Amino acid sequence: MGMKTKIALGAVVGIAVIGAMSANSGDGDGNGDGKSDSRTSASAGENADGGAEDKGGAEKGGEKSDGAADAKPAEDKAVEKASQAEQFKAFVQKNGSANEKDAVSHVTKVQGADEQNDILDAADVYTDFTGGFMGEGTGPAKLIASAFADWKDSENGLVTVYDADGELLGNGQF
Repeated sequence: MGMKTKIALGAVVGIAVIGAMSANSGDGDGNGDGKSDSRTSASAGENADGGAEDKGGAEKGGEKSDGAADAKPAEDKAVEKASQAEQFKAFVQKNGSANEKDAVSHVTKVQGADEQNDILDAADVYTDFTGGFMGEGTGPAKLIASAFADWKDSENGLVTVYDADGELLGNGQF
């Protein structure tokens, strides 16, 4: 009887975890209007109503029936076109200290900054430093992690900073 109880308890806990994850992965407004959510999957831009085709057509000069309503989304697309690394660098140039600006100038790539669900967020920042954990980049890596925490906010986020060879330099919470 003890083994059956453990199995039943494990199943209940598993269902509760899946339910909590699915509740947090929604679009947040609960109206079910079919907007794509980039946090759900790599193919989230391909929604059933053809949103991917409309987006591509607008970028290639295609016209929609309501040109006045597209003015603001066109500005948003320009912001979205900037890579995560460029967005991060722009934020630090505007809001960071001199030491943070110097450290962030070595950033080459940022991954995972746009996909947050506040359950377990992980972002990776790649730099052009060399030497791994014992190299020159460990001090600036802490500054980069700190600046990243200023840029993005999460309930349970971890940012990891890597050198040019993919070796760990440091990490921090955001």
